[in-house]
Amino acid sequence: MNADLITFRKLPPPWGNEDTRKLLKILADHNVHATFFMTGGWVEKYPDDVKAIAEGGHDLGNHSENHKEMSKLSKEECVDEIMSVHKKVKELTGMDMKLFRPPYGDYNNTLIQAARENGYYAIQWDVDSLDWKDYGVESIIQTVTEHKHLGSGSIILCHNGAKFTAQALDTVITKLQEKGYELVPISELIYTGNFTMDVEGRQHKTK
Repeated sequence: MNADLITFRKLPPPWGNEDTRKLLKILADHNVHATFFMTGGWVEKYPDDVKAIAEGGHDLGNHSENHKEMSKLSKEECVDEIMSVHKKVKELTGMDMKLFRPPYGDYNNTLIQAARENGYYAIQWDVDSLDWKDYGVESIIQTVTEHKHLGSGSIILCHNGAKFTAQALDTVITKLQEKGYELVPISELIYTGNFTMDVEGRQHKTK
């Protein structure tokens, strides 16, 4: 059976937490665990939701403190952007996050080195739901389930707070499962050693 996952990114203001509990219920109804990447501001504003995500068995992921373009920052600034959120989540949940998604997918060697030296794996995606464009429920469903890159090991990007994501999620999960996919959080999907990564962010195991 193929392995796949859905990952949710917390967008910067004005998007909040209106659909977080609905998303968590849908995931629970399907017995599916996902990965939620959070900014420092979102963690501060919605601590109960952070705890609910953790209690639901989902991955907690780091999306930086201030949602900056990380490739424009020094190594020290990158570390601060990563570890500021890390400390907040650690205080709330007792968990040490290990997954970092750069805002805008923007990264360079400096960021990757900063992340690795602080125990983080930098994550990209290869299937964008385009839910942030507000094209509608059917658009999200078709974009994800018929995506040309969809395959074993794909990482699907959705956004908590996008207008139609919560309405589309149930059908997206059902259709993916009907295609034979198992949906798992990133921590259960990625290689953590002996791998290379191609330009699309897909890992390849090395000997």
